[in-house]
Amino acid sequence: MENKTDHFAHKSKSWDMNSKRVKNAQGIAELIVKNIKLGIEMELMDFGAGTGLLSFFVAPFVKKIVAVDNSPSMLREFHSKCDAFKCETEVIERDLSLSSLDRQFDGIISSMTIHHLKDTLDLFKKFYEMTRPGGFIAIADLDTEDGTFHSDDTGVHHHGFDREALQVIAEEAGFENVRFDTASTIKKPHRDFTVFLMTAEKK
Repeated sequence: MENKTDHFAHKSKSWDMNSKRVKNAQGIAELIVKNIKLGIEMELMDFGAGTGLLSFFVAPFVKKIVAVDNSPSMLREFHSKCDAFKCETEVIERDLSLSSLDRQFDGIISSMTIHHLKDTLDLFKKFYEMTRPGGFIAIADLDTEDGTFHSDDTGVHHHGFDREALQVIAEEAGFENVRFDTASTIKKPHRDFTVFLMTAEKK
């Protein structure tokens, strides 16, 4: 680990107890399964896997999920429950803002993570390198918001994303057939926040 602060150390134990978070992950997973032809021979990377909420719902449809996250405390929670996953799992602690991963996957899935990385284009170029030809990415995150989604902005570099701008970034990185759908809505006392799912292919 590249000697970085674990911003989720105090949150990891209770992360899965948030019903809105679970419902959001389930909605994203259902849309991935609907929009992408998954197969039991596939090996996916879950980027920013955290405790494995998204992986849990996608696991029955693939052979293996590799959980990649820079938070050791979150990955410990993932590892502690991976026996309940209906596929093989592997855990890799890595900060993709600092270094890439010398592996390729049939697909990369991610939920509510890319707003934590400053350089989005650099990240998508790494995604492209790590996706096998014919593979896909399925990235979920917040639509552009006013900065009030997070009560604590530590480690947050983007207040959501403009869909058209993110499509330009994905295409600049090399991806094709970029598509956006609304995956879920997170209701908070002061307002609602929409979450998109962006899918794209590597030819």
